[in-house]
Amino acid sequence: MATSVEGNGQLRSHLGLMQPRQVRTLRRAAWQRFQRNWLALFSLIYIGVLLAVALLAPLLSPHNPVRADVRTAGSFRQAAWIDDPEPTRSGSWTYPLGTDSIGRDVFSRVLFGSRVSLLVGVITAVVTLLIGVIIGLAAGYGSLRIDNALMRLTDVVYAFPALLFIIVMQIAFRESWAGNLLNGLVLLFVTLSIVNWTGVARLVRGEVLSVKEREFIEAARASGAGNWRVITRHVLPNVLGPVIVSGAYIVPAAIITEATLSYLGIGVRPSVALDAPFPSSWGNMILDGSKAWESQPWMLLGPSIVFASLTLAFTFVGDGLRDALDPRGR
Repeated sequence: MATSVEGNGQLRSHLGLMQPRQVRTLRRAAWQRFQRNWLALFSLIYIGVLLAVALLAPLLSPHNPVRADVRTAGSFRQAAWIDDPEPTRSGSWTYPLGTDSIGRDVFSRVLFGSRVSLLVGVITAVVTLLIGVIIGLAAGYGSLRIDNALMRLTDVVYAFPALLFIIVMQIAFRESWAGNLLNGLVLLFVTLSIVNWTGVARLVRGEVLSVKEREFIEAARASGAGNWRVITRHVLPNVLGPVIVSGAYIVPAAIITEATLSYLGIGVRPSVALDAPFPSSWGNMILDGSKAWESQPWMLLGPSIVFASLTLAFTFVGDGLRDALDPRGR
């Protein structure tokens, strides 16, 4: 009986079926390694704070980001700590970062702008990872013919200039029904996902080619497990680490691309509706601020600072995840 129990335990080990206690131990060890990277931990907390700000923007904003103050319309009110000889231009804590030329509160617009950037980054990363993982799994685990076909498709998409493709798509479909959905956010999700999945697909394919030759995969096949079960229960869990790290780097890249397109005037459409959920984006604000930085510098500095800090935070989190999920590289 003891021999039988020992044999079953070895079989489960070969099949890669870890006990729940082992899984918890691995997760705890990864979390402890992540916590040692104080920069990544602080960045994760900062991202969590910005997520809360994005969700609670209507409650945290001192003013409606679209409604203009007629008392300051036609002139820029400075930031709260800046005095100006003109009373209507002097700073006031009613408007912490001042107002723009038509009297809209810059601070409130920065808070609402976090919604666009975070939504673009997260949704684009999820869709990109989904496409890349599916194609990478199919190419790595499928037949040689399937692998060649999918990799040639990947090469074609990768060879096309990404930014040029995004600009063409934004211009071509900007005035269509798809370009009007959520002020152009849906079109932006689709466009960014089409060109960004190639790196994920190549990464997953390489990991699958390495994993599928290991002993526990052969043991799973010998025990009668089908291809779907082998992929979902044994192959996919062993390639999730690099995929998660890759997703952490996709988010800031998508945020930067959205801001670039909005700065060029072909990104998210600014809304003038008083109840709009996405009235502004940081890219739109940087564009407006670049035209008036001498009169009201915080129109440019405010969104630029939070934009740069958010992208850096995601980059640091990606570094922390890479070290935590791949301890062999430490």
